[in-house]
Amino acid sequence: MKTVYLDYNATTPSDPEVVEAMLPYLSSTFGNASSVHSSGREAKVALEQARESIASFINCEPSELFFTSGGTESDNIAVLGTAAHLRGRRDHLVVGAAEHHAVIEPAEHLAHTQGFALNLLPVDSDGLALPDELAELVTDRTTLVSVMHANNETGTVQDITALASVARERGVLFHTDAVQSIGKIEVDVRKLGVDMLSLTGHKIYGPKGTGALFVRTGIKFAPLFYGGAHERKRRPGTENVAGAVGLATALQVAARRRNDDFSTMSELTEFFIDTATALIPDCRINGSRESRIPQTVNISFDGIEGEAVVLNLDLQGVAASSGSACTSGAIEPSHVLVAMGVPPVSAQGAVRFSIGRATTRADLDYVLEILPPIVQRLREMSPLWDKRK
Repeated sequence: MKTVYLDYNATTPSDPEVVEAMLPYLSSTFGNASSVHSSGREAKVALEQARESIASFINCEPSELFFTSGGTESDNIAVLGTAAHLRGRRDHLVVGAAEHHAVIEPAEHLAHTQGFALNLLPVDSDGLALPDELAELVTDRTTLVSVMHANNETGTVQDITALASVARERGVLFHTDAVQSIGKIEVDVRKLGVDMLSLTGHKIYGPKGTGALFVRTGIKFAPLFYGGAHERKRRPGTENVAGAVGLATALQVAARRRNDDFSTMSELTEFFIDTATALIPDCRINGSRESRIPQTVNISFDGIEGEAVVLNLDLQGVAASSGSACTSGAIEPSHVLVAMGVPPVSAQGAVRFSIGRATTRADLDYVLEILPPIVQRLREMSPLWDKRK
């Protein structure tokens, strides 16, 4: 049976160049980067070289970059750390209605347990937030605005520069989750105008369990952990040297490939969208067709459950997703699609297909061959479809 992986937004395989770069720091050069002996100093040099490489990629100073275990931790530090530092002076948060749960849930935690006011910044039918609507929500009590760069479910890319400008004019900190955009489109923290930015390695052919948080010089935040001087006491714990090297290498590879990957994947996804919508009636594309990362296609199939489509595809060797991998198995429709105004019955029928470097036209041809019969069969069994007809 042919196998096709179309869930690259969930995770990617590590690039061979990344693995090769990491291997010495998993075997022979294994020193603790905080140790003062030669083995430790060697590891420290590798760690700081990785920091400098990543900083150069996003156009920040190495001192503005803190290593973490991934996007979720970086997001939590941005939200919780900023709130803890400004507690008593500012107690209001604005986060995008279509944010990743790694941003929404820490914000809700602060609202439920510490009395923070929380506003969700609405999005339009394409998933785009509007600067004018953000301006109406920001007050002199606002602690932080957080809006993700590229959405993990739909691929919609926000105009972060315009949104961050609104916050900056009001003297409010702005954070963006760039987990899905880093390495795929340009991510320049100076051009974006953000104060904090989260990124991770495993979405861009780097290692799992490694990430970073950019924090603009002068911005203060409270650490989530205590127990050491690592990362200038902002993220204590023995540094993952191999992971940092792998993350830096993954971004180096991405820099070389980005333009070609963008072009190739744009062609593949446009072909997939055009063919799928022509072959399957009563389906809709969720998210912007113009402002998006090309790797992501989110399609709603009316009258059926997206989870059922995913399971049937899996039986025929195709890996896809019914939403974010972090909410796999959720009964409720995607909060992202609900925020975009997608009707609940359509939101329930959504499937995310995300392509990667190894995806071929033949892979998509195979999926487009088996997908229409799957949808038709599920609709024939669906009381929702029967009632609709």
